[in-house]
Amino acid sequence: MTAIALTIAGSDSGGGAGIQADLKTFSACGVYGASVLTALTAQNTQGVTAIHDVPVDFIRAQMDAVFDDLAVNAVKIGMLSQVPIIEAVADGLNHHKPSAIVLDPVMVAESGDPLLAQEAEGSLVKHLFPIADVITPNLHEATRLLGCEMAETRDAMEDQARRLLAMGAKAVLLKGGHSKGADAEDCLVSGEGEAVWYSAPFIDTKNTHGTGCSLSSAIASHLALGQDLPEAVRRAKAWLSQAIAHADSLQIGSGAGPVHHFHQFWD
Repeated sequence: MTAIALTIAGSDSGGGAGIQADLKTFSACGVYGASVLTALTAQNTQGVTAIHDVPVDFIRAQMDAVFDDLAVNAVKIGMLSQVPIIEAVADGLNHHKPSAIVLDPVMVAESGDPLLAQEAEGSLVKHLFPIADVITPNLHEATRLLGCEMAETRDAMEDQARRLLAMGAKAVLLKGGHSKGADAEDCLVSGEGEAVWYSAPFIDTKNTHGTGCSLSSAIASHLALGQDLPEAVRRAKAWLSQAIAHADSLQIGSGAGPVHHFHQFWD
């Protein structure tokens, strides 16, 4: 059977993040990609200028169309901007019951533009945390969800990851890419076991647009291919590190450009 991953997220007209980054990631990781659009954004490497939410009934129709025909192995959830959209996606997933769900709690674009209504945060936690196999917040998203200062040490990161776990998630990958250390360290916690750490050297580039979308999609890809969660995260982070390392070989826009999703295929 062909491994299939589904992204439920917003689009990025600039192609670097959102649905576009997810589908590129699925393909780069050897997985067939399907999509359900939740929002359209007018966006480029410099920022987001407009957002158009997709009607809830049409989101439901997209989900039903995909699940009624395709044997989806894993789902990645990205931008869900409003409470009714979150509830519709949760209802659809509870009905169709995919075997693996990765939730990237997208709140703010790389440019700093808000992508999640503040009143929708509680709905995200209530409806999607319990059904996700792993959530993948970055340090800024964790501080917003927990109402605390940004973690600056390993101990603080693990503490915040476990606090997020206590909010209903099955597993938490807290991403340390916004820390100030020499390495980008991510912390994976699930249950009461020891934390699993993943580390990669920081790469000096401004072209990191779509890193969060791409990492969560790569994790979903490897779950769709049959890896367990720790191995899926390991492979996803290794791939993303190379995509960032090759980002400067692309010349896209005048702001924060995308990572190079197809670095292993393009000359």
